[in-house]
Amino acid sequence: MTAMPAAPLTVLGFGFVLGLRHALDVDHLAAVSTIVSQRRSLWRSSLVGALWGLGHTAALLAASAVVIGLHTEIPPRVSRGLELGVALMLIGLGLNLLRTLRAGGTLHHHVHRHGGRPHVHPHLHGAHEVAPDGHHHLRAGRRPFLVGLMHGLAGSGALMLAVLATIPSPALALAYVVIFGAGSIGGMVAMSTLFGVPLALAGGRFARAELGIRLGAALGSLAVGLRLAWQLGTGA
Repeated sequence: MTAMPAAPLTVLGFGFVLGLRHALDVDHLAAVSTIVSQRRSLWRSSLVGALWGLGHTAALLAASAVVIGLHTEIPPRVSRGLELGVALMLIGLGLNLLRTLRAGGTLHHHVHRHGGRPHVHPHLHGAHEVAPDGHHHLRAGRRPFLVGLMHGLAGSGALMLAVLATIPSPALALAYVVIFGAGSIGGMVAMSTLFGVPLALAGGRFARAELGIRLGAALGSLAVGLRLAWQLGTGA
């Protein structure tokens, strides 16, 4: 592998660009689209991307600390196991959304208060699901964070850890991870916002269009997960 340029700013700039590019990997977009498809608010769509990026960066920082501190590498068997976990996660996200749609899932608006001020939040509920009276923001943000966490430990994120071996300074290496993570957060926030635009524009007025978007997200995640699992199983 070719050594990275020695200039710190060049290294960090390279890390940011790679982070932006990393966020656009098809398995990342497929997973996030299934979550964004359950939102109508652009703000909440953007938040999904940010939480995914935070989980992704947290995982990379943890893995990088081990690699740098122990002067070791992630074993290929572990990497393949994590990639298989991503494949199963994508399949699960797709099936979960399909099950919700089949059950007649609809977007339900409910009101809660923050500091005495009412807020309206839309959520996708199944036909027999009752909307909760209280809104749990941490619970809503758990899924994109955990999905990002899984992605950060698997796939092409491992390539970034390989790059760390070419950076002699531990401090610069960790800074590289942070900048890489910032790039991935920015890239995914942009993409999740773009995903949310059609749903926000529909605003509940075009039920068929919304259903088509959600169905496409579910089938896309399922297809990407099955393809990744097949590639891992056959060594393709």
